[in-house]
Amino acid sequence: MRSLVAILGRTLFFSRLCLTRKSCMISVPVGSYWMSPLVNSITEVVTNYKLIATHASLDEDKIVERNLNVILSAMENDPRSSGGICTAHLLELCNAGKVSIAARLLQSLQGKNIFPGPDAYNLIMEAAGKVNKVEIVSQVFKDLLISCESLPSSSYFCLAKGFISTNDNNSLLLRLVEEVLEHNFPRSMMVLTVINRIIFAFAKSRQFDKALLIFYQIKGLNCMPDLITYNTVLDMLGRAGRVDEMLHEFSSMKEAGIIPDFISYNTLLNQLQEAGRLDLCLVYIREMSERGIRPDLLTYTALIQSFGNSGKIEEQLRLFNEMKKSRIRPSIYIYRSLINSSKKMGKEELAMTLLKEMKASLPNLAGPRDFKRKGR
Repeated sequence: MRSLVAILGRTLFFSRLCLTRKSCMISVPVGSYWMSPLVNSITEVVTNYKLIATHASLDEDKIVERNLNVILSAMENDPRSSGGICTAHLLELCNAGKVSIAARLLQSLQGKNIFPGPDAYNLIMEAAGKVNKVEIVSQVFKDLLISCESLPSSSYFCLAKGFISTNDNNSLLLRLVEEVLEHNFPRSMMVLTVINRIIFAFAKSRQFDKALLIFYQIKGLNCMPDLITYNTVLDMLGRAGRVDEMLHEFSSMKEAGIIPDFISYNTLLNQLQEAGRLDLCLVYIREMSERGIRPDLLTYTALIQSFGNSGKIEEQLRLFNEMKKSRIRPSIYIYRSLINSSKKMGKEELAMTLLKEMKASLPNLAGPRDFKRKGR
């Protein structure tokens, strides 16, 4: 690097000399070959740069080869600790800022049919993401798909985090999705399952536009989204406050022949009540009932509280009676909401009746565990 700087300095010196001194202006006989000091210096710069790049590549090759040999030797002595040995070497390279070398070493290990496990791949994806080397994140994720029959959720989150700061205009992400769709997966792993988990990871990391980009791309590539895909997208759009887009995708889902389940409707109702669209909540509650799908405790709680905040105690009581008929145990939060609404409306007698009912039902009221959603 120092020699390169020296050469560049010498080049600038000669160029200035040629511009300021008339003695540099010489005549060149026709047919003769002449090269000025400036041209000579530029040629020397290019030549030296190529040599430096070649040496750097050779140095990387040596580091990969040296680490590979050390790993193979250590594995011969203790085959059971192969994963730990590989991960230790990869971690050392990543900590030293040699992420690209670590990725190459991982591929060399794969070439020897050595697969250190998802944690090693995650390690490199995290390190590459921190220095915004998205191409390495993408490649390592694809290598992991090849080497592992089932990916942990942490690997999908490492992939998504690696794209947070990217400025590649999403071309690399789209290419990755296309290659995933073309990948020959083992029977234990369905391609749409992988895509769904990628979308979910991007949504969880609040990269909503990238998640939607993947969603629209798979539809354009004739990969039919399923119920899980749509439920993930509905939840993401709702959380982002993009209610109109959420409703549009809900309609598209039904048009595509995918029947919404209780998660679809609950997602819709929860996001609509948060947005204050209580009129639409009633529409979809009726639609749920017509389809034989009933809201769960969490949905009833959210809706009853929302109607209470809007002063619609009649609708609160209707929902409250409906949930009891459906044998869904009320929670203390529902009773408190109903009691407060009754007092605000000047219905003290109703408030006292609800308070007595709540106290008598305390041992049987729904608790925190009942509010946990079923896994998506």
